[in-house]
Amino acid sequence: MEWAAPAVVLSARPYGEGGVIATVLTEAQGRHPGLVRGGGSRGQVALWQTGNLIEARWVARLADQLGALSGEMVHAAAALAMEDALSLATLAGACAVAEGALPEREAHPAIFHGLVSVIAGLARGTDTALPLLVRWEALLLADLGYGLDLESCAATGAREGLEWVSPRSGRAVSAKAGAPYADRLLRLPAFLREPDAASTPQDWLAGLRLTGFFLARDAFGLQHRPLPPARQALEARLADQLSLTHPPTHQGSPDAR
Repeated sequence: MEWAAPAVVLSARPYGEGGVIATVLTEAQGRHPGLVRGGGSRGQVALWQTGNLIEARWVARLADQLGALSGEMVHAAAALAMEDALSLATLAGACAVAEGALPEREAHPAIFHGLVSVIAGLARGTDTALPLLVRWEALLLADLGYGLDLESCAATGAREGLEWVSPRSGRAVSAKAGAPYADRLLRLPAFLREPDAASTPQDWLAGLRLTGFFLARDAFGLQHRPLPPARQALEARLADQLSLTHPPTHQGSPDAR
């Protein structure tokens, strides 16, 4: 049994003396593990970093065996992301979601291509990559059967002025219909419905919280597992950056008269 294909490295864990168990994502083979002999060596360790795009080759005697995995570098995304903490967190969070949510050895071509787009977007900065990531997570939810309905208001059927999502149903809610329940709804950033819409870091955080809620409840909750720590760390890092950039303002003071 053998295949060769472009792949994204999702993870690599030490195994034995100098080896690693690597998991990659390909278009046709889906999430696929394999044993990389010498993968932890000085000559190979850079290749098997999370988020790298490689040309992977897998060989085994039987289809259900772990098999041997090898690869050649195509795009060293991990090394490039090291220059920016938010970029690195974006890369790690996306790969952790793919590894944890996708079933093993099952093709999800749209998810593969979407993840490649997120990685390519990081070369242009997180202002490009983060909206792509949120849309990719929404696509992943739909591909797994947990899609959000963002086309019309769940209460009125309106297609305009959609600003919220119901955490119970995953359906959009208009600003007017959702106003009385705003504290119980999830904010819907415009870029998630309109790909060309401008977005801000506050929008990206709202998008991450929206998709993160449904990933945690459905994709991971049904496996009795939490949202991956790397994905939680991404959301926390963006929130921290926003709090440093836009600190809360305080109205008045105890001595105000």
